Amino acid sequence: EIKPITSCNLGCIYCSVDEGPLSRRKMDFVVEKDYLVDELKKLVEYKQEDYIDAHINAQGEPFLYADMVELVADIAKIPQVKSISIDTNGTLLTKQLIDELAQAGLTRINLSLNALDQKIADKMAGFPYNLKKVKELAYYIPKKMDLIIAPLWLPGYNDDELVKLAKFAEEVGAGKNCPPIGIQNFLYYRFGRNPVKQVEMDVFYKKLHDLELKHGIKLINRESMFNIRKSKEYPKPFKKGQVIKAQIVCPGRFPGEILAVNCESDKFSPANLTNRLISIPNCHKQEGIVKIKIRRTKHNIFLGELL
Repeated sequence: EIKPITSCNLGCIYCSVDEGPLSRRKMDFVVEKDYLVDELKKLVEYKQEDYIDAHINAQGEPFLYADMVELVADIAKIPQVKSISIDTNGTLLTKQLIDELAQAGLTRINLSLNALDQKIADKMAGFPYNLKKVKELAYYIPKKMDLIIAPLWLPGYNDDELVKLAKFAEEVGAGKNCPPIGIQNFLYYRFGRNPVKQVEMDVFYKKLHDLELKHGIKLINRESMFNIRKSKEYPKPFKKGQVIKAQIVCPGRFPGEILAVNCESDKFSPANLTNRLISIPNCHKQEGIVKIKIRRTKHNIFLGELL
């Protein structure tokens, strides 16, 4: 999963990371293309897998990233990468850009289209959503690469749109080497926007199953459809509860948050593993070296507490 940029041009009312013009976050990041590619190569080499799906999933809208075509082209040069996919709300796409992405090596677009009704689409996007344009592009994308229509079910908002979207996905020719539609369940996130209560996953799948039986369509997808399998987890250089010294490098995205990197040598870890980013909330210091305790290491995302 590759995240080249933060921020978004929309303000979806369900956004799990609170992105867009109305976001409470105070900082945005743009990651250098060459750095992303170099770090991806390290990860691919470590995984020792011959089939890698490089999924570009920005914390926001990826096509705000100016070097997207070049990023795709460089990723496509990595021999183990057999698939390059991207999530997008579609509003910044054009036919020319789709052509350029296809030529660069993009193999699939996951299109976050939540409704075919203009009022519902606008309401869920938080801003006027160019539905006509996105629908036109949905017909064009399958001529160049694969397409998944990827709506999020937001109970009370687009309940009656899911079947329409599934039929639309088949109509435009989505799903040549993947499912034509991939419906997501709304989940509660502490720092996201949460306009409704989360529906438990068994309730979500029952709804999809009932719609499948009623309308004779396929809505439930399995991981096996995407060739997903477990591989080696990237080593964690820190343990929960470990106390280290870290160098502050820049402000974080939330008020009072700073980002730091470990500045101590570790004889048990290669140098490229110890120099990892650590988020420190509620930090009154803005520069220098700080002493912290590691509070979180899950998924190789590190959270520190100022001591």
